[in-house]
Amino acid sequence: MPDEGQNTLLKHFRGLEAKWCKSQLVTPLLTAINAKSSSNQAEGEPTALAEKDVAQCRWQWRDEELVLLAQKAIWRPSSQDLFVADLHLGKAEVFQACGIPLPSDDDRGTLQRLRNLCLKWKPKRVIILGDLIHGPLGLTQRLQADLRDLHIRLNAEVLLIGGNHDRHLQPSAFPQHPAFRLGNLWLSHEPEQPMDGREGLNLCGHIHPTTTLRQGSDRLRLPCFAYDSMEQRILIPAFGELTGGHDCRHRYRKWLVAEGTIVPWFDPAQSSRGSKVKW
Repeated sequence: MPDEGQNTLLKHFRGLEAKWCKSQLVTPLLTAINAKSSSNQAEGEPTALAEKDVAQCRWQWRDEELVLLAQKAIWRPSSQDLFVADLHLGKAEVFQACGIPLPSDDDRGTLQRLRNLCLKWKPKRVIILGDLIHGPLGLTQRLQADLRDLHIRLNAEVLLIGGNHDRHLQPSAFPQHPAFRLGNLWLSHEPEQPMDGREGLNLCGHIHPTTTLRQGSDRLRLPCFAYDSMEQRILIPAFGELTGGHDCRHRYRKWLVAEGTIVPWFDPAQSSRGSKVKW
């Protein structure tokens, strides 16, 4: 549960977001979630949220429609694929082996959240964009059993794009795939340009994108989706419960995740500097 200072900052953040969305600084973003995208919608612009449904945000990139979820995942309706990244299962056990006492329940929470997502969206396939595990010391017998049965628990095909932490995962235990194309999407763990020479939107993990909100001496770091229009890339926040984050600054368009809510975020510092970054 957030403490009093965090609650105060969240209220401040939501108030500012509402103010900015109603101003001419950004496109008004609070419309019905099920409204169809307008024919003259700018590339990379989100279809905004209704205030009654702030746990998801539809986003259009060319012919690709994606739904950004407050559970730190992306849903692709056309193929019924669910994308997550950076679960880092077994991280607590890796730290414990190094003498750092951490509770071991985070994996259960991470896997249960993933299962809940699958129960709601019923994907045909769950695509993990790398770093399913954290390291070999975390591959306990319980975790290995969980991984063997993961497709059964999720009632979906599970496909892993190998990340830098997954190199210790034996292919026989969990097959890994290289980056690949899916329609107009290029799916990878680390940020990269499509390797087939064709243009596409890069969906990736690895970075663990976050944004830090500031009010006086208070600081609150929140996970976010971060879109880079220059590189045609969207970074997915880390799905795991025991993960850090990298502060994505003013180059990105961001959607912040807090308390089951996803909020399109305009950075006032970018406007004050007169940034020319294309949003």
